[in-house]
Amino acid sequence: MQKGLRMSPKLASPDGTSVNISRRGVIAGAAAASAAVALPVAWADSASAGTPYLPPVRSYTQTPVPAAAIRQMANRFAYGYTPALGEEMTTAGGPRAWFDRQLRPDEISDTATGAFASWYPTIGRTAPEHFSIAEMRNGYGYEVWTNHGRWSMMRRMYSQRQLLEVMTEFWCNHLHVYGGADLTWLWREGYDALIRKHALGRFDEMLQDATVHESMLVYLDADLSRVVRRVTQSGSTVVTEKINENLGRELLELHTVGRAAGYTETEVRDSAYILTGWTIDRFNTWRLSYVPDSHYTGAVKVLGFTAANSSRDGRAVLVDYLQYLAHHPATAQRIARKLAVRFVSDTPSDDLVNHLADVFRDSGTDIKATLTALIEHPEFNAAGGKKVRTPTEDVAATFRVLGARMSKPNSNGDAANSIFYQCKSVGQVPFGWERPDGFPDNGQAWSSAARLMGSYRVHNSTAGHWYPSTGITYRSHASWLPQPQLRFDLFVDHLCRTLHGRRATRLVLGAACLVIEATPGDMITQDHRVIKYRLPRLIGLLLDTQQHMTK
Repeated sequence: MQKGLRMSPKLASPDGTSVNISRRGVIAGAAAASAAVALPVAWADSASAGTPYLPPVRSYTQTPVPAAAIRQMANRFAYGYTPALGEEMTTAGGPRAWFDRQLRPDEISDTATGAFASWYPTIGRTAPEHFSIAEMRNGYGYEVWTNHGRWSMMRRMYSQRQLLEVMTEFWCNHLHVYGGADLTWLWREGYDALIRKHALGRFDEMLQDATVHESMLVYLDADLSRVVRRVTQSGSTVVTEKINENLGRELLELHTVGRAAGYTETEVRDSAYILTGWTIDRFNTWRLSYVPDSHYTGAVKVLGFTAANSSRDGRAVLVDYLQYLAHHPATAQRIARKLAVRFVSDTPSDDLVNHLADVFRDSGTDIKATLTALIEHPEFNAAGGKKVRTPTEDVAATFRVLGARMSKPNSNGDAANSIFYQCKSVGQVPFGWERPDGFPDNGQAWSSAARLMGSYRVHNSTAGHWYPSTGITYRSHASWLPQPQLRFDLFVDHLCRTLHGRRATRLVLGAACLVIEATPGDMITQDHRVIKYRLPRLIGLLLDTQQHMTK
């Protein structure tokens, strides 16, 4: 696990307030702090000699600041606030009305997202087709994985069904299959389609389908787990077990009840026994089938689940077993806590977790009901800014708020292709976590110096239109100035309202003055150096602040 940044001290301002630049308050801490200290001597506060002075903030009221509830909904259940999304929520009747409509994604037109599949030639191919090409082309598996990641990022950035994409990512991470693992890429796109189908449905149904999907079976070698029955010359049957416990174990530890449920190693073995019978015809037809002769028979017991398991066809036992696990109280607690951590804070209260667990169980593992209970809980709207954006969330939010539009790629450097490499440079690519436990979802994991520097590079390159520079249309620099001339402090406030959905702070304005070498009263016009030369630096700085890097 990457270590977070060391805690920085509080920075005092003349009015007696303080700003805590914490490990998870991922503003460019040293730069901003030095900015406040090194502001021109003319701004010194004579009443507080020696105390860093931060200039007062003026409000550019022509650019509205959204209600906190809108900003919170946009940053948690969409890939970042944008003024357009704020207007969409207002038009819908508010963030709750928007959320309720997002729970019915089939009613939302999303034709542009559907077209993205045609941008990547590997999308839509079957496993036999993939493997046939792979036999003739080195590195084809990596190409399939990267194209799937690119396609996923395009959906996250531009889909009108933002809640569906957010929940698809959440469940893909919970029921994780590493996209670069041997052979999983043959079906990984189809696995995502399965998760997306159930992402706003019922967890028990999703668990049933995901557990026996080809990508999951191959990732954890469960399709190789079987019993072999051989009839000897004397007519007796010799049974040999070739049991792989990977999926049986992860089903318990990661997908459902968790270690706290107290299962034993014998029960892990029984869990693996129940899964036997599902087989993939590797390196031939690649077809998934159920082979009764490969299924283990005999009594099994896992926690409170027991079955005689006497039939060669064990599919009914598996269905009952997965239903038992999906509805287990420990599963409800585990899912509830993961949802609370993902959408509220790294340290949600027991009250919130217990409430969500109760709703999850009482509703029969209904995801919509559980999410609705989450947004109605007081902790949800009180948690603004308490989560660090993951690297891929940061990349998606950056392109969205900058208003960049991508076109069908014609070369590897075009934006819709290079998006994968940008994610990689920040330290996270879609489905790129090698272990089966999925990406971490806490601020400390994503607050390392390396991650921050990667994000700063992405912010700077996109703000300057330098990379990617082809296959993309950026908003012109001149268009960011909302009127022919404007004081610098008002311009910074306008940008903060646009990029963050918040007013500028004294700390951010002070840092902007130092980095851009401007004073609050400078009059900015289209010909001013701030617009002609230094706007990338200014926008990059605002994207580096905690107002953008947290949600």
